[in-house]
Amino acid sequence: MPQHSTIPLMRAWNSWSTRPAEMVFLPLGVRITPILYSTRSKTTSAIEPRRDTVRLGRHTIDGSLIELETDHSGTTVAFSTTKTDPFAIRGSWDGKVSAEWGLRFWLTLAISSDGGEVAVHDAGRNVTLLKIGTRFVAVATTEVPVHVTGHETIDALRADFEENGYFYTATRKNEAPVIGLRFNLGMMRQGAYAAGVADSAELAISKAQACLAAGAPVAIADAQTGVFEGALDAMRDVVAWNTIWDETNARSYTAVTRIWNLGKFAVWFNDQIFAALLAGVFDADLARENMATAMAGATPQGNIACIVTSNDAWVDRTQLPFGALVVWQLYQRTGERSIIQASYEALVRNRRWWQDNRDPDGTGLLSCGTSDVGEGLYKGTAFAARNETGMDNSATHDEAVYDPVTRTLSTFDLGVNCAAALDAEMLSKMAAVLGKHDDAREFAALAERQRTLISQTLWDESRGIFANRQRRGGFVRSLSPTSFYPLLCGAATPAQAARLLEHLSDETTFGGDFVLPNATRDDPAFTDNVYWRGRIWPNVNYMVWLGLRRYGFVAEASKLASQSYDLFMKNWRYDRIAAENYNAVTGEAMDQGDTDPFYIWAAMLPLMAASEIVDFDPWTGWTMRHAGRDVVLGPMVSPSGTLELVVKSGTLVMTLNGHAALKTDLRTTLSRIVFANGRVACTIAPVSEAGYIELPGLALGDVLAARINGQDINYVSGGDGIRVMIAGHAEDRRLDVYFSSSSAH
Repeated sequence: MPQHSTIPLMRAWNSWSTRPAEMVFLPLGVRITPILYSTRSKTTSAIEPRRDTVRLGRHTIDGSLIELETDHSGTTVAFSTTKTDPFAIRGSWDGKVSAEWGLRFWLTLAISSDGGEVAVHDAGRNVTLLKIGTRFVAVATTEVPVHVTGHETIDALRADFEENGYFYTATRKNEAPVIGLRFNLGMMRQGAYAAGVADSAELAISKAQACLAAGAPVAIADAQTGVFEGALDAMRDVVAWNTIWDETNARSYTAVTRIWNLGKFAVWFNDQIFAALLAGVFDADLARENMATAMAGATPQGNIACIVTSNDAWVDRTQLPFGALVVWQLYQRTGERSIIQASYEALVRNRRWWQDNRDPDGTGLLSCGTSDVGEGLYKGTAFAARNETGMDNSATHDEAVYDPVTRTLSTFDLGVNCAAALDAEMLSKMAAVLGKHDDAREFAALAERQRTLISQTLWDESRGIFANRQRRGGFVRSLSPTSFYPLLCGAATPAQAARLLEHLSDETTFGGDFVLPNATRDDPAFTDNVYWRGRIWPNVNYMVWLGLRRYGFVAEASKLASQSYDLFMKNWRYDRIAAENYNAVTGEAMDQGDTDPFYIWAAMLPLMAASEIVDFDPWTGWTMRHAGRDVVLGPMVSPSGTLELVVKSGTLVMTLNGHAALKTDLRTTLSRIVFANGRVACTIAPVSEAGYIELPGLALGDVLAARINGQDINYVSGGDGIRVMIAGHAEDRRLDVYFSSSSAH
C-alpha cells in the first residue's frame, strides 16, 4: 500500500533506514537492500553500522549522490547511488578488496515493499516489477543475476544463505514478497542497477532501463575548497547520513546518530535543535522538520523534555535552553518568519518554566533539577538533575548536592544561567518580529536581569573567572568551558572578558593544541578522559566561538575555529569519523569506548570554519568575510536564495541563484547584508586599503541613490553592473544602494 506521500519529491528516494546502503522510495515503501554473503565465514551482512564495518562517504541532502564502503569477512565493497530524476535512481557496486575467491562472495539485491506486495521477476527482460496501489516500480540490472530467489522476508533470505550456502537452489522463485537478485564478485565484481517509478508497468520499465543505460551522472563539485577545504562537505554528509525515517511517529528527522541502539527513535532536545541548525545550512524544509521534532517534546508542564525515545521520556527535566538561539539563526538564514511562528509558543513556555521551577530561592539565578512528574529513568536523583546541563558526569557537579525538598542541585549552574539569559534575549527578538511587544519587553528585561546576576554573582574574582557556585556558599573548584559562556549571553564586563581571554590561552587550563577540554588540564578529573571529564565536545566549542565573536574577539574566535576544524579533519579526512567527543591530549576520537563515531553535533566543528567565511550571526545578521585567501564555498541557503561564494586572485564574488550579486576586493567583513526588492545594503568593517564593491546586473540608470552612512556618494559603471569605491576607514560604515524594482536585483 502507498506509504508516506508527503515527503518532498527530491528526497523521496533516499537512505531512509538504519541500513545505509538500502535505498527506499518512501512514498511507496519500496526497498532495494544489498545483502552480502561470505562463504568463508558463512555469514551475511545487511550493511548495518551497529554490527558491520561501514565507511560512510559523500551524501547529498536530497540523495542525488550517496557513497559508502563496507567490509564483510575481509572483503571490501563500495556502493554508489545517484539520481537526476525524483522517480529514478541508479545504484552500482565495486568489489575493491577480496578476502576469498570472488565466486564464493555473493551480493544480493533484495527487492521488497513495506506493504508486503508480491514482486515479480521477468527473466526474459531481466526486470523485477512491483505494483503498489496504482503505481509501478521496476528494477533492472546491467548483468543478468546468477539466479533469482524468492522469500517471505529479508531475514529469511539471509537465513537461506547462512543455512544452505550459495549452491542451494531450492528457493529459486520469480514471484515473492522479497525477490533476491543474486550476483557474485567472481562473475560480477562490478555491477549496476536502476529503479524507475511510473503509473504503468511499461513506463516504469522504460524509466529504469533508460536510467541504467545513461550511466552515472557527472560528479558533483566539492562544496568547499581552498580555505578550510571540505568543511561544508563534511557538514552536509553528517546531516544527510543521520537523516532517517522515524516509523513510529511517521516523520523524517536528523537523528543524533544512525548508529546508537536507543530504540526505534531517540530525540534529545539540544541535539535536535543543533541538527536543525546544521540542516538549515542546506535545506530549510529539513531544518523545519528537525525543529518540529524537537518541539514535539513540549510537556503540559511547560518544559521541553530532555529526551524522548520509543522506550522512555525524561519529562521531569529538560536541557539547556538554546532553542530560541537556533530558531533566530534559522530565521536570519532563511528570512522566513514562519520559522519563528512555528516554535515561539513552545519556547516561551519552556523559558517561563525554568524561572518557575528551577529558582527555589527566588534569587533570579537557576539551579538544575528533576520535577515530580513522569516515570523517566533516574527521576528524582542527582544524576537526573545533572542531565539538564547535558554535561552529565562533569567535575563541575562533583560538589553539587541534591536537595529532595526543592528537587534541585545545591549549585547555581553557570552554563544553564548563561543559556537562559541568551534564550530570553533571543525570545525578545523573536517576539518583536511577531509583533508581540509586551513579550519582547518582558524577555528583554529578564535577559538583562540575568546578565547582571551572572556578572555580579558567578564571577570568582580570586581566580578571575566565572564558575558554578553553591546557592548558600562559595564557588566550586572545577571549571569547564562554560566559564566562557558569559561572553555568549553578553554578561561579562569588558574587564571580565579580558581576564577570560587569559584563561582561554593558558595551556595549564584550557589552552593547548587540542581545545577546549571539558575539565581544566590541571584538574584531577582531566586525566579520567571519560565523557565530560576532560574530553572535547563540539557543541561547547561552538558556543564559546560564538561568544568570542559577540565580543569582537575576532582573532581568538578565528583561532578556535581553525583548531576545531583541524581536530575534526584529523579524524574525518581518512577515517570519516565525526565524533561525539575527542581526546584533549591526542585529538583522537575513538581512543575509548564512550564515543559515537558519527554524531550529529560533530559537524558543529566544521560549521565554525565555514562560518568564518559566511555566517548568519545572531547579532549582526548575514555576514561575509574576505580574508584574501582563495576559497570556494556553497551552495548554501540564504535569505535571497541559493548562495555560492568564490574568492580568487583577491576578488570575492558572491552569487545568488546562479547569478553574480556582489563583487569586492575589500579585505574586510561585510555584515548586516540585505538583498531585498529595491535595496542592497551592508555594514563594512574597517579597511586599511581602498577598494570597491560592485553590484552586477545593475545599470547606472537603475540606481536611485547610493549612500555611505546616510550621505550620497558617487558610483560608476563597472564590470557588468555598478561600482562603488570605498576609501580606507577605521570605523564601521553603512552602505545603502537603492534601485528601481524592475532591475536585475
